[in-house]
Parts: sequence; structure tokens; C-alpha cells
Amino acid sequence: MQVSNKQKLIYVGLAALVVFALFAGFRTPSALVDSALVARASLQISVEEEGRTRLADRYQVSAPVAGYLSRIALEPGDAVAQGQPLFSINPTPVNSLDARSRAQAEATVARAQSALAAAQTQVEAEQARLELADKELARIQRLVNGGHLPVDNLDRARAEARRARASVNSAHFSVDVSRHELENAQVTVGVGGGAQRDAPFTVTSPIKGVVLSRQRQSEGTVQAGEAVLTLGDLNNLEVEVDLLSPDAVRVQPGMRVELARWGGVDLLPGRVRRVDPAGFTRFSALGVEEQRVWVIVDIDAPREQWQFLGDAYRVEARFILWEGDNIVQIPAGALFRVGKEVRNGEEVRTGNAWACYVIEQGRAKRRIVSIGRRSGLQVEVTAGLAEGERVLLYPGQDIVDGSRVRLRK
Repeated sequence: MQVSNKQKLIYVGLAALVVFALFAGFRTPSALVDSALVARASLQISVEEEGRTRLADRYQVSAPVAGYLSRIALEPGDAVAQGQPLFSINPTPVNSLDARSRAQAEATVARAQSALAAAQTQVEAEQARLELADKELARIQRLVNGGHLPVDNLDRARAEARRARASVNSAHFSVDVSRHELENAQVTVGVGGGAQRDAPFTVTSPIKGVVLSRQRQSEGTVQAGEAVLTLGDLNNLEVEVDLLSPDAVRVQPGMRVELARWGGVDLLPGRVRRVDPAGFTRFSALGVEEQRVWVIVDIDAPREQWQFLGDAYRVEARFILWEGDNIVQIPAGALFRVGKEVRNGEEVRTGNAWACYVIEQGRAKRRIVSIGRRSGLQVEVTAGLAEGERVLLYPGQDIVDGSRVRLRK
């Protein structure tokens, strides 16, 4: 029986379909993968750690003499003015001081007077430093406006002026404290000599600030030196962060800091003021012994932006170790280590180099790359990739050079 040309074409088509079906059935299916584009953007290297706010200067108001304490009407958070009455004490009758005790009390008065004079001298020194910082700020402002200096110099000058102003406030605080201690010493001499034995004694606030805590509220007897109130000025708030010692080595005074998750919407800018030269040992939640270092950060934002932030509040500090713009980068999950590769049909050792898979025409092509700085999620690529290429993320053991892949939607 003779087969027509039409029948031959049908048989050839059926055979081609069978061969294609067998090829499609036995061929390895394309792997479903995730991918990312090689992008050029800003990159930031940072260290993050939890911290808390603290007051550099606080004052604990105590009872200068033993006696009967009146009820404390002030609540924590109440504002107090310098010289405002805080509470009063009716001194208990005491015997006159003997010659030795009186000499000691008078020596305490003399020491308090010397401390007051030293604190006043410190105010003058800090005031001179503030004037110099303001002049330097004005000079750098003119140079920056003229394009002769970068903006970073202006930021550092502003931070230095703010630190100098805070130091002046702290020096004034020390003067107030010394004056209050002098008054307490003079009261001790007066009560011991019988001058104020029956008269109530009113304790006034040594500073302008707020009541941080109250150790006594109800009236009753108190002993001399017993704590009653703790005062502080929240305008001098700072942040303390304990870093692991390897991270603290990379942090330098003046470095920029971003304060996040403090309760507000915006990030609060800050600057590293001091890295403590001595560390301490702490055990982590898993029982691992860690060496940590205290780092003190000044808040650079105006007080109006963080007016509801108080003492010992939790914040998260991000220390900016390095930052750059226009950096070619890829996600860290695209990289893996290779010890060798095939070049011109021969295996060549690469010395445990970094590599990634680039997706080209539906296939994964392995490529050796050179990397630079690394953040937590992104890695700088210095050679081997071009902007706009697509790399495979989290390659598994089933992905090899030349594997067919399709992108996950």
C-alpha cells in the first residue's frame, strides 16, 4: 500500500509531538526563585543598641536637721523655681555643740564657702568657652555660606555650641548646689548654737527644674541627712548606651547618632560626646559573658521636639559609622562563598571568593564579585556586577551554573 504525502506529514508531526512530549517530561523543570535588581543608592553602616535617657546633673534634697517634717505637697513632675519653698522642718531641741563639734561644723562651713567660690569660677570658665564656641559657629557659618567649607563642619560647630551652652547650665547648677550646701552647713552651726532651736526651718529649691521623685510625702520625724525630694533639669537630658566593646572601638566622639523608637514620630539627631575608657562585664539573657562600654550621646534637637521625654526613658540609638551615596549594592542574601570555578573548561581556584547568580535569559549564571562595606542587609559591590542586572536571592543546593529558573510573582 502506497502512503500519500499527506499521510507522511501526519506521521512526521505525530513523531515530533511524541519526541517533544518525552523531552518535556524528562527535562528538569525551571526552579521558582526570588530576585533583586543591582541598584545604585545610598548605603549606611551603623551599629544599633538600646539605651536610656539620663540627667547629667540631679540634686537630692535632704533634711538639713533632725526634726518634724511638714507634709510634702509637690508631686513628681511639678516644676519648681530656684528659691521656691519645698518643705519645712521643726527642729528637735538639741544640746549646744561642744568645742570640738563646733569647730568641725565651722570647718564644714568654710569648706562649703570654698566649694561655692570654685563653682563660681567654673561658671566664668564655661562662659568663656561658650563665647568662643559662638564666635567659631558664626565664622564657620560664613565660610559654609560662601562655599569654602562643607556642611558637616557647620553641624559640628552647632553641636559644640550646644555642648558649651549645656556646660554653662551645668556650671550654674553646681553653683546652686554649693550655695545650698553652704546654707545647710550654716544651719547646722546655728542650730547647734541654739539660734534656731525653736524656729521652723524652710528648705528651698537650689535649682530651677522639676521634681523627679519623692522619697517622703507624709509629715513625720526625719533625721538629719534623710532624703526627701530629688530634683533635676530636664533640659540637660542626655542618652547613655552600653555597646559591646568591639563596637565601641569603632565609635568616636562627634559621630552622628539617630535616636529612634523614643515615642515620637521623627528621629532625634544626636552626637557622641564621650566613649568611656573603661568597660564592664555583663551577662546576656542567654548567660553569655559580655564586655560592654558606656557611650554618652548629646541630643542635638531643640527641646520642643522631645519635651515629653523624661529621665530613664528607653530609646534606640543608631550610631552612623559610615555613609555614602551612589553606591552599587545588592542584598546580602544573594551572596555565597565559592572555592573554585570553571574558566575555559578548566577548574581554577578562587580562594574562597564571593559569588552570586545573575539571571540571564531564564538561566542562573554564576559570577565572581568583589564586595566592599557591608550593612546588615545590603552589601557594596566594587566589581563583577553592573547596575540594572538581576541577581538571584537565597540560592539553594539545587541551583547550579546554567540552571533554568523562573521568577516568583
